[in-house]
Amino acid sequence: MGRSTDGTAFDLHGPTEAPVVVLIHGLGLSRQLWAQHLPALTENYRVLNYDLYGHGESAPPAEPASLSVYASQLVGLLDELAVRQAAIIGFSIGGMINRRVALDNPDRVSSLIIVSSPHDRGLEQQDAVEQRAQAVRDSGPLATMDAALTRWFTPDYLVKHPGQAEQVKAWRLQADQESYSQAAWVLANGVRELINPSPTIRVPTLVITGENDSGSTPAMSHAIAAEIPEAETLIVPALQHLGLIEQPNLFMQPIVDFLANQELI
Repeated sequence: MGRSTDGTAFDLHGPTEAPVVVLIHGLGLSRQLWAQHLPALTENYRVLNYDLYGHGESAPPAEPASLSVYASQLVGLLDELAVRQAAIIGFSIGGMINRRVALDNPDRVSSLIIVSSPHDRGLEQQDAVEQRAQAVRDSGPLATMDAALTRWFTPDYLVKHPGQAEQVKAWRLQADQESYSQAAWVLANGVRELINPSPTIRVPTLVITGENDSGSTPAMSHAIAAEIPEAETLIVPALQHLGLIEQPNLFMQPIVDFLANQELI
């Protein structure tokens, strides 16, 4: 493990001189989310896997959290590691952060993969997400956990893999409570600054979600792609928000195929 000057914990995997691919985990998780996905990437890419501020083993942010703060965390890490440009894979809030990086620092992004990430929710669902963020603020990081698990995993998977649900809870408890609360609010409200962005994101982009992801719906993924010229969309049948844990290959194989068609440096 490495640690940057601002306290960001990170790992580097794969050939030293290969093109760089960055992995961004979701809210209340950690870089360990990607453990089973790394082998699909590390043969051909230098993979940078890190913890968001206040998550996993990273220090809390030095200022109130926002998409721009998280984007600056990644750009600062790329600077310290002398990485000029990278393909960025972001899950959930990570798919909001990588869009913010592409808007603020387009020269640092070779391509985007946006996985199970929200967009314009409409008034009713936006209100529900904000209420969940407030519940976390009022009652702690596990206040919304049980309901979240039923949104994130298919019922059959939860029954057969109870240990995975416990792992997700452990990741959430590992996060600094104030940092998690702030990040939940960013997840709830940050989508507003990503709708019809100006300037337009203009890097090769793949947008993926599960067919039954209620918080990052297929309609949202199509809307994200519609706002990025020539972006591709893939809807993975049957799966929910953490489908990339249930069926990792159904997400990673399209990602590997997409990256193979890009001119990464």
